[in-house]
Amino acid sequence: MNDLSSKVSVASLIAAIYSITTVMFGSLGYSWIQLRISEALTPLPFLMGLPAVIGLTLGCFVANWFSPVGLPDLVFGPLLTLCAAILSWRISFGKKTLACIYPVLVNAFGVSAYIYSFYGVPYMISVLTIGASEFVSVILIGYPLLIAIQKTVKIDIRHGDRSKRPKDCTEPLA
Repeated sequence: MNDLSSKVSVASLIAAIYSITTVMFGSLGYSWIQLRISEALTPLPFLMGLPAVIGLTLGCFVANWFSPVGLPDLVFGPLLTLCAAILSWRISFGKKTLACIYPVLVNAFGVSAYIYSFYGVPYMISVLTIGASEFVSVILIGYPLLIAIQKTVKIDIRHGDRSKRPKDCTEPLA
């Protein structure tokens, strides 16, 4: 499998998991009090780079087609996801915790900027509820997931480095 097909596969898999998980939980992922379990995937750009950024953005776009908020969620949701994913990928300074904090902050303040008016709740209440749900999904679920994936996957997809790949059982030992 060549490098491009690996990246496309990773992006597609992340997009599918994100969108299916969000839609599967229904209204739980679309209110001013929400819990998007799929947000646990948002730290993945730290490990997987651009393919994860693209996968998360596409997954959010597909998931938000089912949002009762409509066009604002369809436009701004994926843009905020893209912003948080790029921050996690490029400006995490090698810190997994920082890569997890960006999605929490970007979504708490950004999503609340358009969600609060749709549901008629005060902005700061929306920030607190969305921030709390992001904390649960990203920090309590996503951070351990990030660590588990980092320990399991030996290929650095961000840089195309296959030197860390485990040797195939059929290859002679050197």
